[in-house]
Amino acid sequence: MTTFDDREQGFERKFAHDQELEFKATARRNRLLGEWAAGLMGLETVEDYARAVVKSDFEQPGDEDVLRKVFGDLKGSGVAISEGDVRMKMDELLAQARSQIVAGA
Repeated sequence: MTTFDDREQGFERKFAHDQELEFKATARRNRLLGEWAAGLMGLETVEDYARAVVKSDFEQPGDEDVLRKVFGDLKGSGVAISEGDVRMKMDELLAQARSQIVAGA
């Protein structure tokens, strides 16, 4: 095997590792978002709602399905919040989730 092959395999392993970490961070962000939204709505079943938010991410690629679910549920519950506020919270929680994963939490 050549040095080029070794480097290529190294890059492939790093890419796979990075993708796995990003998947975990997104799933954690969605759980945190669900917990946050459940608190705003006054739900007693926080964990159930958080799981539903995580599952909603598998409907379509990207974050729009999660945003649509959480924003719709918040509006339906009478919580006065804008779509932009939910997007900002998603960004904030993604950064928090990435930090937690890197820290091993």
